[in-house]
Amino acid sequence: MSYRNQFIWQRAVQLAINCYKFTRLFHQSELYGLTSQIRRSSVSVASNIAEGYGRRSKQEYVQFLHIALGSLRELDTQLIIAKEVDLADKNLFIPLLNEVEEMQSILVASLNKLKV
Repeated sequence: MSYRNQFIWQRAVQLAINCYKFTRLFHQSELYGLTSQIRRSSVSVASNIAEGYGRRSKQEYVQFLHIALGSLRELDTQLIIAKEVDLADKNLFIPLLNEVEEMQSILVASLNKLKV
């Protein structure tokens, strides 16, 4: 089975795609600021899930899922800051923030299952 077949990876990729689409709404002056940071942290979530899946042991996979969770929490923080400084309509942030929370729940549940 490939990491590409994993639900957790598929959701993380979709989150990154949604972050890219969303940050297109930001002013061009933010391209190297929050736009870049949001895009990089969202890509990092899916990338770490994929990298961990390819490792030799369950323990290494768990380590990479923890890194993905850290990137997800960075993303959440960056989105909150972007919302508070009015980079886009505040109502547009709600679906993306909800998606981040759902992804966090999925990652935590996966980690708990793997630690058993």
